Amino acid sequence: RLSANPARLVSSPKIPKNLPAYLTVDEVFRVVEAPGSSEKNLDRDRAILELFYSSGLRVSELAALSRTDVDLARGLVRVLGKGRKERIVPIGEKARTALEKLFSAGPDKGAVYGGRDGRPLSERTIRRIVTRAGLAAGVSRRIAPHALRHAFATHLLEVCADRRAIQELLGHASLSTTQIYTHVVTDELRDL
Repeated sequence: RLSANPARLVSSPKIPKNLPAYLTVDEVFRVVEAPGSSEKNLDRDRAILELFYSSGLRVSELAALSRTDVDLARGLVRVLGKGRKERIVPIGEKARTALEKLFSAGPDKGAVYGGRDGRPLSERTIRRIVTRAGLAAGVSRRIAPHALRHAFATHLLEVCADRRAIQELLGHASLSTTQIYTHVVTDELRDL
């Protein structure tokens, strides 16, 4: 029997952090253009996909949106994020067009993305819509809404957007959370 523990001197191995998977620009365009849903929900699904990529919202934030949160004239959406923190996020022209088409197609039932009964779509339903769109677009791996959020942030970094601005758009409390996207872009550059 030993009086001291020799393992105390051994440091534990560093477990490598997995970088988030994200979609390339081509994959995003294919996903947004090929929603895998029925014809009657095509406009709704396209508006969901466009807004995800255009704004980098979390699935919970997108599911909770009401029409009063969307200002199409100014191209802004008011989002209630984690910790009930509110932020204003700009939306792209394609997302605006998709939302205008969606809003003009049906009466205002409160939720931006409502089901047949007028209640907001569940996060689970929205995840299914994104997964089906990825399959319909021929993306080789299964995608989730967070992949579009990652793509949004990574593509902004690739065009040299300010990290603090991206932090604000994503609703991250800390810049260190946003830094993960820097590693994705750095790793990509290293692989070239």
